[in-house]
Amino acid sequence: MTGADGVEGADHADGTGGADLGLEQPGPGGAVASGERLDRMLLARTFEPGDESAGRWLRTYGVRETVERIAAGDETLGGVKPGRLVGLGERIRAARPERDLEAAAAFGARFVIPGDAEWPLQLDDLGDARPIGLWVKGQPSLRIWALRSVAIVGSRACTAYGAHMAQTLGAGLAERGWVVVSGGAYGIDGAAHRGALCAGGATVAVLASGVDHVYPSGHKRLFARIAEQGLLVSELPPGAHPTRYRFIQRNRVIAALTRGTVAVEAALRSGALVTVRRAQRLGRHVMGVPGAATSGLSAGVHQLLRGEGDLVTDAADVVELVGEMGELAPERRGPVVPRDLLAPPAARILEALPARGAATARSIAREAQTGADEAVGRLYELQSLGFVERHGDGWQLTRQAPDSSVRRERGSGSIG
Repeated sequence: MTGADGVEGADHADGTGGADLGLEQPGPGGAVASGERLDRMLLARTFEPGDESAGRWLRTYGVRETVERIAAGDETLGGVKPGRLVGLGERIRAARPERDLEAAAAFGARFVIPGDAEWPLQLDDLGDARPIGLWVKGQPSLRIWALRSVAIVGSRACTAYGAHMAQTLGAGLAERGWVVVSGGAYGIDGAAHRGALCAGGATVAVLASGVDHVYPSGHKRLFARIAEQGLLVSELPPGAHPTRYRFIQRNRVIAALTRGTVAVEAALRSGALVTVRRAQRLGRHVMGVPGAATSGLSAGVHQLLRGEGDLVTDAADVVELVGEMGELAPERRGPVVPRDLLAPPAARILEALPARGAATARSIAREAQTGADEAVGRLYELQSLGFVERHGDGWQLTRQAPDSSVRRERGSGSIG
């Protein structure tokens, strides 16, 4: 068994971790050193999502010492049997975080960890079950989007009524500037994502596989649209395949990430109700869309509504519960977060918009001196936050944006 000192040396020699690899991948804001990022990649390869032993050790020993103790087979680590500790040690020594970085870079994904500017602080409510890190594909900031998000969950084998309600809710929430979060599955999940996308809004798919692994395979085009217009998110490293356990654990991230969860068609025993119950324990709003009294697919929702769940039938009902006062009308009222909270790339795109009238994404990209794909992603982020509006192929500042500094006149030169 390799000792702690041996692991430290091995990190530098064969690329199993540590800060001396020269593989920089700072998070937004560059808040966390690459050494901790690589160590968390090791741990993400070692533990299944939601393993509270990992969270407890990280809280007690910190990231680097946890890696060293696991690799050394330190039996003073409490809470696991010796045989499991041996298995964890084998997994952590076999992990190659630089390969995950290369795969993520090829796919256009990033690894966001606690301490990064992009890390959603509400995930800390999960305690020791908090994700070790999150792989994210898409341009917008996950933290900013999560501040104003609602989950829509339900059955994979939904009825036409359920799909219609999920898509209508997704579109209505997107039109009101809310981010729609779901799990990317067939049925209710897919309908909710499509509703938000069709409304030109924002959506996040939290996956039970790697962000580079399309599951279900029939959602390849949907995931491509989400990656372009929203975010794909997963705790699992590139190439990871889904399992039943991973689906269940994925649900806790959906519940914690959002302000509230809406169940549309969920049987008495369903993953959707797992998400709702976790949201309830976390103190989030839980809501349900009623179905036919004789439908087994709605039995779980009806049970929820007989308890602490709130009955909702449209996006206005949802916003009334999860939003602030005065948010019921679908028209946006300007930015929903202070402008100084925007990530620098989004702020540059905002600066590149003309003070009056609309501009195409391509011309905005030229003004901001960035790529067209980057500009489109940031424009959708700014739209979800209420800073900009889309009209056909053009983008313009919101007509009632209260931040007058956004609307200053510009010369013809490029913005740095």
